[in-house]
Amino acid sequence: MTRQLSYTSFPKKPGTNGLRKKTAVFESKKNYLQNYIQSLLSSIDLRDRQGCTMVVGSDGRYFSRAATEVIVQMAAANGIGRLVIGHNGILSTPAVSCIIRKIKAIGGIILTASHNPGGPGGDFGIKFNVANGGPSPDTVMERIHQVSRTLEEYAICPDLHIDLSRLGRHDFDLENKFKPFRVEIVDSVEIYLNMLRGIFDFGAIKSLLTGPKQLKIRIDAMNGVMGPYVRRILCDELGAPANSAVNCVPLEDFGGQHPNPNPAFAASLVDSMKGGEFGFGAAFDADGDRYMIMGENGFFVSPSDSLAVMAANLSCIPYFSQRGIRGFARSMPTSTAIDRVAKAMKVALYETPTGWRFFGNLMDSGRCSFCGEESFGTGSDHIRDKDGLWSVLVWLSIMAVRKQGVEEIVRDHWAKMGRNYFCRFDYEGVDGKAAYYLMRDLEAVITDKAFTTQKFSVGNNIYSVEKADNFEYIDPVDGSVSRKQGLRIMFTDSSRIIFRLSGSGAGTGATVRIYAESYERDPERHNRETQVVLGPLIAIALKISNIHERTGHRGPNMIT
Repeated sequence: MTRQLSYTSFPKKPGTNGLRKKTAVFESKKNYLQNYIQSLLSSIDLRDRQGCTMVVGSDGRYFSRAATEVIVQMAAANGIGRLVIGHNGILSTPAVSCIIRKIKAIGGIILTASHNPGGPGGDFGIKFNVANGGPSPDTVMERIHQVSRTLEEYAICPDLHIDLSRLGRHDFDLENKFKPFRVEIVDSVEIYLNMLRGIFDFGAIKSLLTGPKQLKIRIDAMNGVMGPYVRRILCDELGAPANSAVNCVPLEDFGGQHPNPNPAFAASLVDSMKGGEFGFGAAFDADGDRYMIMGENGFFVSPSDSLAVMAANLSCIPYFSQRGIRGFARSMPTSTAIDRVAKAMKVALYETPTGWRFFGNLMDSGRCSFCGEESFGTGSDHIRDKDGLWSVLVWLSIMAVRKQGVEEIVRDHWAKMGRNYFCRFDYEGVDGKAAYYLMRDLEAVITDKAFTTQKFSVGNNIYSVEKADNFEYIDPVDGSVSRKQGLRIMFTDSSRIIFRLSGSGAGTGATVRIYAESYERDPERHNRETQVVLGPLIAIALKISNIHERTGHRGPNMIT
């Protein structure tokens, strides 16, 4: 074991999803990776760290193998007793959460930048999931940050090497250690698959995919981590033909594509679904926690609609029909469609800030069974993170029980509950100061007493402000308070406009997000174009924020 001097500091606290930067930063800044890993390990109390078990996985992106070797060497030098690593370093984020909980590990390190591009010119990231299997809460991220500010050296065993392709246990005798340091290379899929077998009726799903009225599916793994999971679970286990799954080889640069499961970046799936050959389509992001659902003829299911439809049909899943449903939760910007489901089912609904870590307390305390966000992420208390493949199996289970297609299920839902039209505008690469002052000035406008009496007229539409604030969340479990989580404008007709600064980017500058939502009860008006319906609300948002003038952007970088 050697101790080496630290050189790089981290002036900014990591964002909502851990540390995420351009890959070049990790490769070119001396000891950048080592310093963050040492900060992470040192943030764990020494008594808890000595001899403990940790999980390590990656989405297979460029630099993951090199980073995994450094993590192994540093874990050994820092007293970790055992590392459990996926075969070839591959583990999806949901699988890491599953394994942490299964083996009672102290936590897990996930090498991913989520849906951001990979390769030498792409992004790289490090997430740390804690002992409950979920993302680090703010207290843990703050502790890591504080350690990094005073770090002077890091500990490493530079001569320790591991072959990630060799399944099984590998023991290493280290100096001054009573017990050998153990590395276990495990099958990337098996533990996660066993968990799913206990949640779903695999027989019913297999009948749907192989029976006389076989549902033809198209699954795009986008050359991320999900390829082995899709092949093993949907094809080998559940009987879908091998050609149902595409882009299933994990590639360091994701084939030059952006592994982001939305209609813009999963365009090849959209085109395939428009042809009418397939009745169900799905895509996953790089680390497998986000997903997109499509129906026959290219019918797109928005993330907020997916969340609400799944919530309304959880009784189709044995896990929920046996255990019951204790509550729902959504992030504040997410559409209120699930709120209507919760009310109809007489189930508690929790509105949290953005960030999956806020759901963890609710689930650990038994308050919440099912949750999700508008950013293509859904999950339940089976683990403590978003779960893309689990979500796809929920949809297939609903289709198997109801014997309906995707579009029919969604339209039935709208007919019963009404439709919540929803969209998000992303302004990326905004100057940090410009973004800060935009939000500060906008908050002053909407929190002025006079604003609550405002009426906005756009064309034939009149919107009367009912409430406006900067969202604040008081955790019902531990009483912790999260302030300034996004500016909300609520109108008397249940429409909403949200402004929020995002903390999940890897590049330079800030991302400002604008969300618009409008509720429509009349079934005759459920077939309108989303942008047409929300156009007046977007016009109001642009007018009161002056975002184009203040940021220099002509328009959003992305609309979802």
